[in-house]
Amino acid sequence: MITMKRLLFILLMFSPLWALAQTNSKADDIMNTADFIWGQGYGTTMKEADKEALANLMSKISVQVESDFVIDEREVNTSAGNDAQSTVQNVVRTYSQGTLKNTRSVIVSEAPTAAVIRYIKKSELEKIFKEREENVLTYVYSARNAEKNGRIDAALRYYYWASCLLKSLQNPSQVKFAEDGVKYPLTMWIPEQIRTILSQIKVEVTKIEGQNVSLLFTYKDKPVTSLDFHYWDGQNYSNIFSAKDGIMEVEMRPGAPTNKFNIQYEYEFKSQMRQDPELEQLMNIFNTVNYKEATVTVLSGNKSEQKHAQAVLQEAVMNMSMATHAVQVAQPKTFAKTVDQVVNAIKQKNYASVADQFTTEGFNMFDKLVHYGNATVIGNPNLQFYQLGDRTICRSVPMKFTFKNNKRAFVEDVTFTFNKDQKIESVAFGLDKTARDDIFNRDAAWNDSVRMVIATFLENYKTAFALKRLDYIQSIFDDDAIIIVGHVTKHANKKGENQRYIDNEMVKYTRLDKAAYLKNLEKSFGSNEFINIRFTDNEVKKMGKGGETYGIQIHQDYYSSSYGDTGYLFLMVDLNEMDAPVIKVRTWQPNRDPNINGNFERDDPYYGLIYGGNFD
Repeated sequence: MITMKRLLFILLMFSPLWALAQTNSKADDIMNTADFIWGQGYGTTMKEADKEALANLMSKISVQVESDFVIDEREVNTSAGNDAQSTVQNVVRTYSQGTLKNTRSVIVSEAPTAAVIRYIKKSELEKIFKEREENVLTYVYSARNAEKNGRIDAALRYYYWASCLLKSLQNPSQVKFAEDGVKYPLTMWIPEQIRTILSQIKVEVTKIEGQNVSLLFTYKDKPVTSLDFHYWDGQNYSNIFSAKDGIMEVEMRPGAPTNKFNIQYEYEFKSQMRQDPELEQLMNIFNTVNYKEATVTVLSGNKSEQKHAQAVLQEAVMNMSMATHAVQVAQPKTFAKTVDQVVNAIKQKNYASVADQFTTEGFNMFDKLVHYGNATVIGNPNLQFYQLGDRTICRSVPMKFTFKNNKRAFVEDVTFTFNKDQKIESVAFGLDKTARDDIFNRDAAWNDSVRMVIATFLENYKTAFALKRLDYIQSIFDDDAIIIVGHVTKHANKKGENQRYIDNEMVKYTRLDKAAYLKNLEKSFGSNEFINIRFTDNEVKKMGKGGETYGIQIHQDYYSSSYGDTGYLFLMVDLNEMDAPVIKVRTWQPNRDPNINGNFERDDPYYGLIYGGNFD
C-alpha cells in the first residue's frame, strides 16, 4: 500500500517543477523569474536534499559564468583528475564552502520526502566573485605588513595563499595591486614578491657541537622575527622547524655531514589551510608552484665566519633587550649564577639538582617546561636582568622544543622571574621582538612599570596554554568575564513565515561563561600533545574608564598537535593590582579590527559583538 507521503515523494521525483510550484508559491516565483539562478534537490533528509540542491545550483552557475573565466591550462592539476573543461565547475564549487553566503534555500517539503530549492539572485554573482578578489588583496596587505615586521613565515604564507585564490577569479590578470601610484598585475607581482623574499633570506652557521648545528636566519641583514623551514638531516627532510628572532638549532643524523646540507623554506602552509576550506580545495585543482629559491645549501664556513655570525646574533640580542624601557639590575651576579646553574641542569637533564633555586610553584612550572616536548638550550644565553617592583626578571634563555608525534619544532626565549628572596617564582616564554616593540615603543605617556607588566602578563598568558596551567588561567579570568570564542560553522535553520533558509558556513561567535570556557580548555589540554601560541602585531590602548585597565588586540598564531589557526585575540585586562591581573573580556576573530578605540561605548566595534552579537 502506498502512503500519502510516499505518493508525494514519487510526484516530486518525477514531476519536480509541477510539484514544487504547487507546494510553495515562493518556489514558483523563483523558478519562473529570470532574476534568479536556482537548483532543486530531493532526499530522505533535509541535509541530503539541500546538498543536492546546492550541487545543482553550482552546476548552473558554472554554465552561467564559464565563458567569463580565464583559466591557464598549464596551471591545472591534471594528476588529481582535473582537466581544463571541468576546472571552471570545480572552481565554482569552492565558493560553496564559505564565500557563497548569498544563496538561500526554500524548503518545500519536510523529510522523509524532503525537497529543497537553493537559489541566488543573478545580480549577486558579481558580488560573490568580488568578495574573493577582496580576500586576495587582504592576504597581500597582510603579507606586506608581515614582511615589514620580519615575520617571513607569515609573509610567504599570505602571498602564496593570495596566489592560490587569484587563480580562481574570473580574470586574474585584471586584478592589480597599487603602490606608490603604480598598479601591478598580481599574476606577475605576487610570484616576484615570493622569489624576492626567498632570495633575501640568509642562513649562517653560528656553532657546531657534535651533530648539533646552530643557525642564524636574517632577512635584509636583520634577524627574522619568525621563519618556518625543513632541513636535510642526512636521510630525510625534517618536519617543520620554526626559527624565532633569527635562531634555531638542528640535529643531524649520526654520521651525516654538518658542514654542508640543504634547507627548504616553507611557503605553502598546507596544514593551516584547514581554516579556509576554499584554499584546500583550490590546492587540488591547480598545480603547486615550485620556487627554486626556496631550497638553499647551508655551508658551515670557517671559524672566522662563524664568529662573524655570532657577532651579528649578539648585536641583535642586545638590540632586542628592553634596557631603554626598564630599570636594569645594577649587580646581577647572584641572579646570573642561579640561571647558569639552571641552564646546566637543563643541558644535563638533572632538573632536581636546582630545585632549591625555585619556589614550590616556580619549580612546578619549570618541571612542566622542561617536559614540554624535548627541551634543549641553544647556544650561550646573553642574559639581561630588569627590576619590576621587588621582583627581578631575567631575559632570556633561548630553548628549542621538539615533539615525538608531531611535525613542529619551536624556539622560545625562556624568562625567569625572581621574588624578593631571590628564588625563581615563575618561568615564561618571552614575546618576540615585534611584539615587545609594539608594547615598549608606543604611547610615551605610560611609565616603564606598566609596559613591563603588560609584556609580562602576555608572556604568562601564552605560557599558561603551553604548560596547560588551568589553575593560572582560572585565576586571571574575572568570574563574570565576557568570553567569546570564534569558530567556522553552519548556522542553524532560520524559520520565517512562508519559507526557511539554510545558510552557508561562516565564522560564528559563541559566548561562554567562565566555567564552560575552562571546561572546554581542560578537554583541549587533555587531547593535545602540545599547544604553542605566538603573539605579534599588538595594539594596546588604555581604557577610558577603570583606572589601569587596558584593551589589547594581538595577532595570534595558534598551533596544537591537532589544530592550527591564525587570528586576532582581544583582551580587556584590569591591571589596577599589578600582581593580580584580571581579564574582563576575551574575544577572538579571524581578522584585525582597525577601529578599536579602547572604550566599550556604542561606537566601539566590539560593543555590537559583545553586547548585541549573534551567539549560540
